[in-house]
Amino acid sequence: MTSVALGWSRIRYEVLVYFRQSDTIFFTFLFPVVMLGIFSVAFQGLGKVGAAPDGSGGITQAAYYLPGMIAAGILLSGVQNLAVDIAVEKSDGTLKRLGGTPLPVVSYFLGKMGQVIATSILQIGLLLLMARVAFGVALPTDPALWLRFAWIYALGIVTSAVLGIALSAVPRTGKSATAVIIPIVLVLQFISGVYLAFNLLPTWLQNIASLFPLKWIAQGMRSVFLPASFEAAEPSGSWQLGWIAVVLLIWLVAGLIACRLTFRWIRKDGR
Repeated sequence: MTSVALGWSRIRYEVLVYFRQSDTIFFTFLFPVVMLGIFSVAFQGLGKVGAAPDGSGGITQAAYYLPGMIAAGILLSGVQNLAVDIAVEKSDGTLKRLGGTPLPVVSYFLGKMGQVIATSILQIGLLLLMARVAFGVALPTDPALWLRFAWIYALGIVTSAVLGIALSAVPRTGKSATAVIIPIVLVLQFISGVYLAFNLLPTWLQNIASLFPLKWIAQGMRSVFLPASFEAAEPSGSWQLGWIAVVLLIWLVAGLIACRLTFRWIRKDGR
């Protein structure tokens, strides 16, 4: 059986395992959906975002928070999910056992990457469905915007998955993986325009957030789902689509190098 065929088998296996873990389903798969509902309901009393002084125009709170929740879902599916999952597999001996089988490393990573893409697509589909049906959010009708969404999503999810694999080398044990990874992911969400309007953050904090991929994924998603008038509210005054691609590609390459240097079937210390 070829590496690709084994990879497809691993994808089915990884997806089944993913949906059998209740904590993973809530904190990775359903978390952005729950947060969208909370923010939409909690802040609806504030009125529409971007409304004129006379109260006309603007968009609902649900529409405003939708792109941020999609970006957060991409980060959670890739970085948090894989970083914790692989760290646990290292700690409990799963990788050591797999290293003693004929399973190619390529097939293992195809399985992980396929699982991340499959579950994140389902997650985004659920977010869009909830936004449209429960909160009446008008989704884009311009095919060009959906094409933009596709490349930002593809680059964002692959970069997040690669960084998740690289970050799995940081926790010393599987038990500490959640405690190490979740705070990193949570801080990035707060400083990257997911929960707080990015232009309201101090300039120095904006500059720090701009070093990391989530800020650019969230900005890209805003360019897809928010009206064009919101572009002026960005700190740079534009969506910076070119910079989104450049920064994500840099992080993708850096993540691949880190994976190559740190990933082992069997840890150097023999565990």
